[in-house]
Amino acid sequence: MKRIYNLLIIFSLLFSLGCSSYSSKKDDIATGSYKIIPPKLPEKLELAGEPVPLKYYDVRKSLDREILKITYWQSETILYLKRMPEFFPIVEEILKKYGIPDDFKYLMVAESGMSPVVSPAGAAGYWQFMPKMAKKYGLLVNSEVDQRYDIYASTVAAAKYLKTEYQHFQSWTLAAASFNVGRTNLDRAIARQGSSSFYDLALNVQTARYIYRILAFKLILSNPEKYGYFLTKEDKYQPIKMKFVKVTQPVPSWINFARKYETNYKVLLLLNPWIRDNKLTKTYGKVFYVRVPENAKARIVKH
Repeated sequence: MKRIYNLLIIFSLLFSLGCSSYSSKKDDIATGSYKIIPPKLPEKLELAGEPVPLKYYDVRKSLDREILKITYWQSETILYLKRMPEFFPIVEEILKKYGIPDDFKYLMVAESGMSPVVSPAGAAGYWQFMPKMAKKYGLLVNSEVDQRYDIYASTVAAAKYLKTEYQHFQSWTLAAASFNVGRTNLDRAIARQGSSSFYDLALNVQTARYIYRILAFKLILSNPEKYGYFLTKEDKYQPIKMKFVKVTQPVPSWINFARKYETNYKVLLLLNPWIRDNKLTKTYGKVFYVRVPENAKARIVKH
């Protein structure tokens, strides 16, 4: 009986401590020591050298929405920050080569999150090309090869597309909007509304948010600490040491190909997601550069 009595006393003490701790946390929240703070909008901002008119109420509100959503969707934003070392150097070099402003790397983030995804509508890859547009800009799309999933080839195609759209609209902001809504639809909106400024156009919800998402990614990913993200170099995904193998002939088995270069089929597909089958029956008039680990040890992460 005495033992039961002692246990009841201990339980009561633990319960009261728990309540006290919970009450303390409630008090912290009530007194404001626990805070969730909305990020401040910048004083000035540009997209590809073109000023964003932050003096307008609607522009500020739209940008604020995207900054809030991206800042507080922590799991996704951390993934983007982790992926940057793998993809940004490749994209930056290609954009520079084709005379496309560096800010357009954030368009790729808005499109795919630097991941070879496919949309319900059939847009695919890092830049989310539809099959028809992909083929127009030189990408091979079939059951064996889909270059929309090739970070190199698809970025070249995106650069060509953006340059063409800039030549048409004479505005990088409109070129970016066109990437989402298409030239025909954007031309119609401009003609119907009598304005050639993206920030004055009434567009569909997706396109209306699109430019602001790109701007928000630019702000957060270029200065993550300002928005509460603190990642070390070790936190980020560093690319493994690779080499390129030139392929000009059919490949009867990608599995055997991988073994030849001291790796496996799984790793081969991770490095080359554009490979869509376990064989290449013909080269379709193209030369392929297949990424493989530099050697068998390249896959091992050093801590």
